[in-house]
Amino acid sequence: MALFRSLLLIIFIVAVSSCQTNAQLSPNYYSSTCPQALSIVKAEVAAAIKNETRIGASLLRLHFHDCFVNGCDGSVLLDDNSTFIGEKTAVPNNNSARGFNVVDNIKARLEKACPGVVSCADILAIAARDSVVRLGGPSWKVRLGRRDSTSASRSAANTSIPPPTSNLSALISSFSAQGLSIKNLVALSGSHTIGLARCTSFRSHIYNDSNIDPSFANSLRRICPRSGNDSVLAPLDRQTPTCFDNLYYKNLLDKKGLLHSDQEIFNGSSLTDGLVKKYAADTSLLFKEFAKSMIKMGNIKPLTGNAGEIRINCRKAN
Repeated sequence: MALFRSLLLIIFIVAVSSCQTNAQLSPNYYSSTCPQALSIVKAEVAAAIKNETRIGASLLRLHFHDCFVNGCDGSVLLDDNSTFIGEKTAVPNNNSARGFNVVDNIKARLEKACPGVVSCADILAIAARDSVVRLGGPSWKVRLGRRDSTSASRSAANTSIPPPTSNLSALISSFSAQGLSIKNLVALSGSHTIGLARCTSFRSHIYNDSNIDPSFANSLRRICPRSGNDSVLAPLDRQTPTCFDNLYYKNLLDKKGLLHSDQEIFNGSSLTDGLVKKYAADTSLLFKEFAKSMIKMGNIKPLTGNAGEIRINCRKAN
């Protein structure tokens, strides 16, 4: 009986500590320590998007690529140093991850307003939300209080971020490894309603796959040959690449997804096809599910309490 009680006590302590870890992230985390934090990020994101609309998609992508590698800890922002090779040169990020200068600008303003208070990981989370809103998408209350990692891992980035060549089972496994459901996968794929992709990302899809509209494939082959033009860009959503809407899903119904991984979520699977149809038919449902999924993704293994640090410069540990 004593052993049973001890086990119950241990389970209770673990459950409570787990709840406390999650509870430490709060939309009001900076309300007293840096009340202007949210307005500073919002203003800087708005200025960046006004200067280059595409940067909104890039900032959203940075948050994804941060959270999928050992949690939402700002590791994607770290430059290489003598102790580790960072994530910027990993295959999913090399020559494609963008927006680091915008994060630098945000951090510089925050350091003037509230030195050593707002983490780089939280900047990514807020900037992602503000980018989506600025481009016409849904809003959500970003939970804050993440701390920053002091190291990064190129190898982890190479294995944790699903490549554009992924099939559906690989996508499901990748998201499941982060605690994200199939519904989260399909909703978060809606991020590809904004932004551009390089020829190297969609070449195999337009030349090798059969689940693609022939005229759509031919139009892309004109700008993306079998070799060369690797960095030529095409919109992920061919109609409105700077507007957050549900046309990405409508394109999938017409077999006009730009990436192989895009079209995989509408390719005859009972697991995902129905969700794609629902989001293609109902923008408000998509916005609701996308917002919920972004909150869930933002909760992936945050550093809290005494773990990590608040970086002064997002590119290097203190």
